[in-house]
Amino acid sequence: MPNFKSEKLRTNLRLAIHRLKLMEKKKTEQALKARKEIADYIKNHRVERARIRVEHIVREDYLVEALEVVELYCDLLLARFGLLEQKEYCDDTLAEAVATLIWVAPRLSADIQELTVVSHQLEIKFGKPFAQQARSNLANTVNPKVIHRLGVEPIKKSLTENYLVEIARNYKVEYQPDPTAFLEDDVSLEPPEKLDFNPQDEVKPFNPPPATAPPHTAAQPNHYAGYAAYPGPPPPVVTQGPVAPPPATNPLPYPTGPSGAMPGQQPPELPPPPTGHQDFNLPSVPSNNMPENSASSSSDGGGGGDVDFDDLTRRFEQLKKKK
Repeated sequence: MPNFKSEKLRTNLRLAIHRLKLMEKKKTEQALKARKEIADYIKNHRVERARIRVEHIVREDYLVEALEVVELYCDLLLARFGLLEQKEYCDDTLAEAVATLIWVAPRLSADIQELTVVSHQLEIKFGKPFAQQARSNLANTVNPKVIHRLGVEPIKKSLTENYLVEIARNYKVEYQPDPTAFLEDDVSLEPPEKLDFNPQDEVKPFNPPPATAPPHTAAQPNHYAGYAAYPGPPPPVVTQGPVAPPPATNPLPYPTGPSGAMPGQQPPELPPPPTGHQDFNLPSVPSNNMPENSASSSSDGGGGGDVDFDDLTRRFEQLKKKK
């Protein structure tokens, strides 16, 4: 297998860029001349001939756009040539550029022979599997714009009509475009059934469709028949906070006064306050068991006279000493 030659790759990249620029300039000049011819066809009412020539112009414009992308990728490889030369595998930042150059080489080799040499050197550098993958675009790394611009799909009628309109406008030629060409490519241009609203029209109520039962589905086999059912998590406990008491309501149709009487009525009579001395049932004072005091206490109790406070004080003092 031949060896990779970095200088050969660098030189052919530069030559490819120069040749791409010349080819772009040449195709652009040819397209300008062809536009003048198409304007003459439209002026002489040879519209069908003009449409065929427009398709050639569209192809040339597509080719110029593809050449600009290829030129950009060649310039990118020259700018990152050190990274390309140092690594044994294709870096992610260069994968699209390398794959696009390998894919586009057999399609542009008739006009730009340097791309064939570039593709061959890149195949030596990164291996045959990578080159085959790039040629078939299995990894979708080739630029989609280049694939579309160099494709063989027929030109849309709407694009052809737009070219004819622009050419007729630039050269001041009268041209009536075909409205059916736009409808075939864009279905959304069809007018709706009814756009205006008449308020006198009868407005019908909306009746929802009847509810239908879901279709019966066959019972699925139970693959877990031999296993115990998982009980699942316990149900959550809902805790309810303290219930606020209901607000006080006044059952009467009008508020009452501070004394509780209704307006227009006399307040209720209150019981009279107690007057005079009242007997209260108080606990009896414990008696002294001393022998010397028994006679005096009996004499005092039997006499039923006034209470002697000195005698009571003396008894309490004796009780304290006894404790």
